[in-house]
Amino acid sequence: MQHADAAPSELLYFKRNSTKWLYTQSSSSKPVPVPLNSMEIDGRDFLNTPPTKTVRFGGSVVATLAKYKQGDLQQYELLKHQLSDPDIKDGQIINWLQEFRSCVTLLGKDHEHLIHTILRLPWLGRSPAVIEEYLAFLGNLVSAQTVFLCACLKMVVSHFIPKRVKICEGGVDISDSDDDEDENLARTFGHCHQALQVILRYVPSTSHFLVPILNEKFPFVQKSSRTLECYVHNLLRVTVYIPTIQRDVLEIVIGKMLKIDVSVCSQGSGLTAHPMAEKLDSLMMVTMSYIRDSCLPKGALDVERTKELFRDLLSIFDKLILPTHASCHVQYILFYLCSFRALAEAFLEHLWKVFQNPSFAPVLRQAAAGYIGSLLARASFLPVVTVRACVDLLVQWIHGYIDSLDAGGRQACCDVTLHGPFYTACQAVFYALIFRHRAILEVNMKKGLAYLQGLNLERVVMCQLNPLNVCLPAVINLFAAFTRKYQVAFCYTVIEKNNRQMLPVVRSSNAGGSVATNTNPLDSFFPFDPYLLKRYCPNAEHVDVYIRSMDEEDDFLNKETPHSDPRIMGMTPGSYDRAFPCSPCSVGSPPVGFP
Repeated sequence: MQHADAAPSELLYFKRNSTKWLYTQSSSSKPVPVPLNSMEIDGRDFLNTPPTKTVRFGGSVVATLAKYKQGDLQQYELLKHQLSDPDIKDGQIINWLQEFRSCVTLLGKDHEHLIHTILRLPWLGRSPAVIEEYLAFLGNLVSAQTVFLCACLKMVVSHFIPKRVKICEGGVDISDSDDDEDENLARTFGHCHQALQVILRYVPSTSHFLVPILNEKFPFVQKSSRTLECYVHNLLRVTVYIPTIQRDVLEIVIGKMLKIDVSVCSQGSGLTAHPMAEKLDSLMMVTMSYIRDSCLPKGALDVERTKELFRDLLSIFDKLILPTHASCHVQYILFYLCSFRALAEAFLEHLWKVFQNPSFAPVLRQAAAGYIGSLLARASFLPVVTVRACVDLLVQWIHGYIDSLDAGGRQACCDVTLHGPFYTACQAVFYALIFRHRAILEVNMKKGLAYLQGLNLERVVMCQLNPLNVCLPAVINLFAAFTRKYQVAFCYTVIEKNNRQMLPVVRSSNAGGSVATNTNPLDSFFPFDPYLLKRYCPNAEHVDVYIRSMDEEDDFLNKETPHSDPRIMGMTPGSYDRAFPCSPCSVGSPPVGFP
């Protein structure tokens, strides 16, 4: 239900236990600010009718400012004192604000302390008359005195979180957000966004100054989930009427979430017990809700809006997510968005360009290959034809790499620094085929087998770079079982030789020497491994579950995989101490056209 004082250009509301974005816009793309000169309160023309007189001390604002200019501070200090009165009445606020509006051109830089006092007035939660007069004052102030623009923006943004309550964490009382009734909180936030729209109307360049303030005012992650959730909700809500800052706002939000995510994922199987897990879960819920309601207004896919959001998120992915190793959840923002129409193919194409481009740092190329393999394996919405096309590209690149080494005539060793992209590409292929070979074979068993045999994987596993000695043991053992069952490649001879000889895997050091390592030398990272947060799980409401228990998927894996091998471990830092495969809650996506 829309409140009478809600902004006509958009309506969004925020609930504690469920986040939902609702907004309606005018026929134009720009929001329509609340008219400030046509409000009637209690049957009178509000802006043109003086308010009821209330008791106050001192002379008029104009006279007080004149005395202040002459060096007489008495009335000036009295004015600030009365404005700071915690028991100030609605009528008094209106009276003062109307006087200030009448002489706003006199309120220059010399009156900074007075302006800050006015900006601290408790205007939110007051009567509609106070709200409208305060919004009118803000518009007059920023249009006449742009020097106070940032101060006004900081004041509004500071109200993006509830106030004044004590919560208990670890037996210690911590001052944090107020848990207002949802209706009051939604109205308060609505008035904040009305204020920003008023300021924007008078100062079109507002967005340039607003973004740094949104970043500066972001609450510390030690604050409660409620505080962080409210703030992120309001940041994303700003993009509804200032779409030009969407990328900047998403970058702020995702950057904060990544820091929490890396901290959470470092806990391994204790992830859900991590004190930050609930906070990350709440922020993921808000962000996913924003994506859903942006891309699927009224349940129908908005293609242009979705493409625009994808471009922004892809830019942020390159800048923040791709270089971040071992995050477990934030990347699912891209996973979810990619489930709409052809965006998955566009994302894979982008990752491929990064991987095969030698001008990118090897660590980024390896990360890109990890994303390709993980997306192919886990995304049930990807058709088999797309999986095959991507596997073909990777395998062709791998064979080309082997050809270049063979042509050189030199013996190569297992150096992950020199050949990291090669090993990561091999692992991506192994990983993708482990999970998607059944789908490839189900289409047509004969043609599927011919396709797998045509990949010439035997040459890959037997080459001098020995990828079976470098890739993650859990992947190698599952790959070996699958390839033996279908007579695609024979890996166990190489695996046994590697185990028997314990061939060293070399990583070149910065000093020019080398170190030997045999424990996850690639520092393997599968970005779409289990999603373990409770509140938003990618298969809970939005997805088809693709990965099932390996006991159900292929009995041969349990029979053929040497689980006693001490080198076998989980896939990612978040799953080292869990048995592979992972929970069904780790994968899937909305089907095409999901409402």
